[in-house]
Formats: sequence, structure tokens, C-alpha cells
Amino acid sequence: MDHPIGRPLAELDTPALCIDLDTFEANIAAMAGYIADCGKQWRPHAKCHKSPAIAHRLLEAGAIGVTVAKVSEAEVFMKAGVRDVLIANMIAGETKVNRVAALCRYGDPIVAVDHFAQAEALAAACRRLGVSCRVLVEINIGMDRVGIRPGPDAIELAHGVDRLEGVRLVGVMGYEGHLLRVEDPEEKRRKIDSAIGLLEEARDRMQREGICADIVSAGGTGSYQFTSHCPAVTELQAGGGMFADPFYIEQCGVQGLSPSLTVLATVVSRPMLERGIMDSGRKTLNGELHMPVVKSTVVGRSLPDATVTALSAEHGFLKLGPESQDLTIGDKIAVIPGYSDFTTVLHDRFYGIRGGQVEVVWPLEARGCLQ
Repeated sequence: MDHPIGRPLAELDTPALCIDLDTFEANIAAMAGYIADCGKQWRPHAKCHKSPAIAHRLLEAGAIGVTVAKVSEAEVFMKAGVRDVLIANMIAGETKVNRVAALCRYGDPIVAVDHFAQAEALAAACRRLGVSCRVLVEINIGMDRVGIRPGPDAIELAHGVDRLEGVRLVGVMGYEGHLLRVEDPEEKRRKIDSAIGLLEEARDRMQREGICADIVSAGGTGSYQFTSHCPAVTELQAGGGMFADPFYIEQCGVQGLSPSLTVLATVVSRPMLERGIMDSGRKTLNGELHMPVVKSTVVGRSLPDATVTALSAEHGFLKLGPESQDLTIGDKIAVIPGYSDFTTVLHDRFYGIRGGQVEVVWPLEARGCLQ
């Protein structure tokens, strides 16, 4: 469809990645308000949306910038006018550090480091261009992915980075991602407090020793309702809550948000009364962390006993109970991605829906930015 704006949702060809704008905006307001009420700043991760148009909506709602994982993503968002971008990843290799240094001419990026070699290379690239780049020391607070060991190793790295010309050390970051699915709320709170305490200890020692630690960055969607209450944290990176996937709600216990993202799919085959096939498989949806959830027909009739049981490349397998067995070939259904980060990257655009009509189309301009 060349000009979908103003058209009914039911007329969209499938598969189509759709945002319920009313729910989306309510989720953004809820997250922004929660984080602000805790006295923190919000730097939502863009890995869930990949869209500068959405980033600007978040800035309007109070976000101070965005978080990304790749230099190429930072380039897309800065080109679109988002100046404050945290690259929450380790940057290695001459090509990438030169690109980061170049970005410092057009914005104010921040880069995470967990080794002196990363900071040294970035500093040299910045000196060649006559610019300076902000840096955070990433500390391993239990996820065991990246991050320097907390304690003396982290402080030694902070001193080394602080002495480099071409970079400006501004604080620390860590990610408590290993604690997202702790079921008991009190246990989850205690464990997050303990993990963030490692960042607090590093911040306190850095400040005592005259090293800037103005920023303490942490917090994903699955933990932000706990991490926001940690006194040392200054900013939260939680972004996926705007879509409020079943993964976050059912597995991470996130409260007060509702799913806003769906894939519109078409029933293309009905091999048996209790089975249907839709035109949305692994090239459209992802079931790795949580299987997609059938929501309703395109006209809003609930399908409570329809479930997605499997995904092949191009097809989704539906198990249909008595209330869903009247689905026919050609019917369109709304399916909620189980985890949006693994689904949005399969699509080129979002269709923003309000009142059953397409209101806006947002390209995912940072999709495929892997370098």
C-alpha cells in the first residue's frame, strides 16, 4: 500500500508491524513519570525501536537522550538530531574509534569501556580530530558479559582513563540483566540493590579520589521499577517498556504497562478444525524468549483460546480452541510479539494505529546497523 495513512487497519497487507498509539503513549508517560518521580533521568535504549521518529517522541516525554549498542546506530540517531547518545558497548578497531571520534563533531556521545586499550585508542582518535569524547567505565555487576571486575580493578581503570587526553571520564555503568526474571519481588529488590551497590562503591571511591563520577547508568525494562529506587543511579536505560512485551510482563513482573505492539497476520490455511496457519513465521516474529501471543481478530474480537505453537520460516502454527475455530482463510489477526527486540529488527516500518486507522508510518532507520 503506497499511501496507507488514513486507511483502516483491516486494509493493511500482512505481515505488518503495528503500534497501538494510545497504549504506546500511555506506556511512555507511565515510564517517564515513574523514573522522574524517583528523581532519575531517562536514557531509553533504542534497540527495541530503531526509529529516530520514536526517539524524538521519547525526548518530548522527558528523555535526555538514547542508548544504543552500535556505532552505526549512533550515527543514525545523531544524523536525525539526537545529540546525546550512549553507546553501551565496547568499541574496538581503528575504523570504529575513528567513527566515534567523528561523531563528537556533531553531538556529545558517550562510550562504555572496560579496558584501558579501548579508552587509549579512542583518546588517540579524538586527539587527531581535536575533539573530546565522554566515557563511562562499565563494571561487571553480576551478568558476566562485559565489564571490568568491581573493586580495585575498576578504580585502577578509572584512574588510567582519567589521565588520558581526548576522552572525559564522566562516570560508571552496569547492567543487572541477570536479575530480570527473579520471581519473588523482595528477593529481586535485594539482589538488585546488592548489584547496584557495586556501582555505588565505585562511584564513591572515584569521587573521594577526585575522579568525575557524575553519571551512574543502569536499569533495563525488566528491572527499572526496582533500579529506579537505588540512590546511586542517576539514569535508567529501560526502553522496551513502551511496547510492554509479554516477556517483560509475564517473566519479569513489570507492572502498570500494557502491550502496544502487534503483528497483523493473515490466516492462510485451515488444515484441521483445531489448527490454523498464518503468514507470519520466523522472518516476521521471534519466539526465543517468549512465544508470540494471539490477541484478537483485526476487528477486535478476542481469541482467548488461540495460541501460537510453532514458527517456521514463513508460517506460524495456530492451535485453535472452540472460541477460535470459526477463523477462516483470509481472516486477519493481531499477534503480540513475545519479545519485541527480536521482532522489530525483521521489519522496515511501524504502522501507528489510532481509532482503527493508520495515523503514521515510522521507518526503522537503524535496522540492520550492525557495525
